[in-house]
Amino acid sequence: MKKKITILGVPMDLGQSRRGVNMGPSAIRYAGVVERLEKLGYVVTDQGDIEIGAAERIHDPETNMKNLKAVAEANALLGEKVDGIVEKGEFPLIFGGDHSIAIGTLAGVSKHYNNLGVIWYDAHGDLNIADTSPSGNIHGMPLAASLGHGHRTLTEIGGYAPKVKHENIVIIGARDLDEGEKELIKDKNIKVFTMHEIDKLGMTKVIEESINYLKDKTDGVHLSLDLDALDPSDCPGVGTPVLGGISYRESHLAMEMLAESGIITSAEFVEVNPILDERNRTATVAVALMGSLFGEKLL
Repeated sequence: MKKKITILGVPMDLGQSRRGVNMGPSAIRYAGVVERLEKLGYVVTDQGDIEIGAAERIHDPETNMKNLKAVAEANALLGEKVDGIVEKGEFPLIFGGDHSIAIGTLAGVSKHYNNLGVIWYDAHGDLNIADTSPSGNIHGMPLAASLGHGHRTLTEIGGYAPKVKHENIVIIGARDLDEGEKELIKDKNIKVFTMHEIDKLGMTKVIEESINYLKDKTDGVHLSLDLDALDPSDCPGVGTPVLGGISYRESHLAMEMLAESGIITSAEFVEVNPILDERNRTATVAVALMGSLFGEKLL
């Protein structure tokens, strides 16, 4: 891990329908993230939040997407900011906001790598395009867009596409996939560890296999962690909770193993929604997981 971490908040709630996730970056900061990382010996710079305008909420029946222009503009700005962080040799740590922000994060990160790997820690695949999306919410499309699938307004953010190759992705924790996503996963042979595999193999084996799958063919790995990957009993403050998720302790183990591997070169934590939360529990979990990801140990 690079010893300099730069934090950037993205208070975006335009990629989905439930309001409140725009307060996620503030909730994570309130939970003490800077102090926790500094205690581990990192030099932390908090660049604050990028500005997300109060855009009119639009569902365009022609594209079957909500708030396309506003989401694209915010991600373009995010991509430029993240590009600058990586250019300076610092570790970009991005706080969401809804998961549509991953389009911009990956646009800024991927241009610095020949073969970027991605660990998508999420209850959902986020592999929809407009034609397969039941809702038109762009937070269900960022991984597809980063692979070059979908509307050009999203796929070509940053001026290039794709940002990542199908064979360089590992999805962990999936348990709510739409039919179009299942077809894409099978067609492109995308590596997915559903909750079935996690239950069957155990998290240790899942992370070992993920690391081995990515380490030799990638020159950097981005972690995109949606708090709804965890069970709602541990993370109630998310917009799209799905029962039967990854446990708190399993998630710590995953982060600890990723820390030991040294493969993670950028990260984002998304979908913290304080309005739906209980006494900031979900943001507190996010910060605890960041602690483990950056090398915090029990002993």
